[in-house]
Amino acid sequence: MRKLAFLLRPSWLILAVIVAAFAYLCFTVLAPWQLGKNNSTEHRNQLIADSVQADPVAVTDVLDGDSGNHTEWRKVTATGTFVPESTVLVRLRHLDGAPGYAVLAAFRLDDGRTLLVDRGLVAAVDGTRPPAIAAPPAGPQRIEARVRASEGVVPDKTPSTQDGFRQVYTVDTTQESTVLATPLTPIPTGTDKGGYLQLAADQPGAFTPTPLPQLDAGPYLSYGLQWLAFGLMAPLGLGYFVVAELKARRRDRPQPSAPTPPTRTTTADTPTQPTTEARLADRYGRTR
Repeated sequence: MRKLAFLLRPSWLILAVIVAAFAYLCFTVLAPWQLGKNNSTEHRNQLIADSVQADPVAVTDVLDGDSGNHTEWRKVTATGTFVPESTVLVRLRHLDGAPGYAVLAAFRLDDGRTLLVDRGLVAAVDGTRPPAIAAPPAGPQRIEARVRASEGVVPDKTPSTQDGFRQVYTVDTTQESTVLATPLTPIPTGTDKGGYLQLAADQPGAFTPTPLPQLDAGPYLSYGLQWLAFGLMAPLGLGYFVVAELKARRRDRPQPSAPTPPTRTTTADTPTQPTTEARLADRYGRTR
C-alpha cells in the first residue's frame, strides 16, 4: 500500500474526482441525451413514412381520440369554413433559402370546433416585410392536411402587429388563440403540446407547403456511442497514468550497492584457474 500513497496527494485526488465526474456525466447525461434524440428522430421518421402511405382520416376522429396516441404527421381531412380576418404571420421562416413568413388562419369545423391551420410559406418582400397576402377562400371547404405538434413559445418573443398583420415567432395553438381572441381546439398529438393542421399542396387557401423533414437519423447515434467510449476511456486513461507513475518511481528508486567480493590471493601451493586463453589453447591445440 505504501507504493500507492502518492494517490492521496491533492493533485491526484482532484484528477480522480474530475475523471469520475466526467465518466458519470458521459453515462448518465451525455450519452442518453444523444441516444434519446436518435430514438425520437427514428420514431418521427417512421411516423412520417407511415403517413405517406396511409389514407387520410377525418380530423374529428383524431379530436375524439379514435385514431391512437401518436397522431403527429398523420394525414387528415376536415370540412368547414375559414374564419374571416384570422390571418397571423409567423416571422423568421425561410422559403428557398430566403426570408419568408408562415401564414396561419383559423378553420371552423362543421361541428363548431375551431382549429389552427398553417396555410404555408410566402417570401418576404426585400427580405424584410410581408407581401400582400390573399385571404383564405370563403364558403364551405374540404381541406387535406397533416397534424403537427405546436412548437411552444419563446418567452422573450412576444406577439406584435406590424405592416398591418398580427405576427408571432412560433406556431403555437395556445398563443394564437390569445392573439386571435378565438378559442382554438388543440389537436391531441400524444404529447403535452396541442397540435394544429399543416395544409398539403393544392389545397384551398394553401401557399407553398412547409417541406417535410429529411428522413435520416442524423449523427445522434454516433455521438451517443462516442460519449460512451469517452466514459470508458477516461478511467482507463487515469489507470494508465497511475501505472506509468509507479514504473517511474520504481525506476528512480536508489538500488542497494552490490557487496564487494573478497580478494583471493594465490600462493604457490594454491592451484589457479586457467585463463580463458589457456582453456581455448588447450582445446584447439595451443595454436593461434
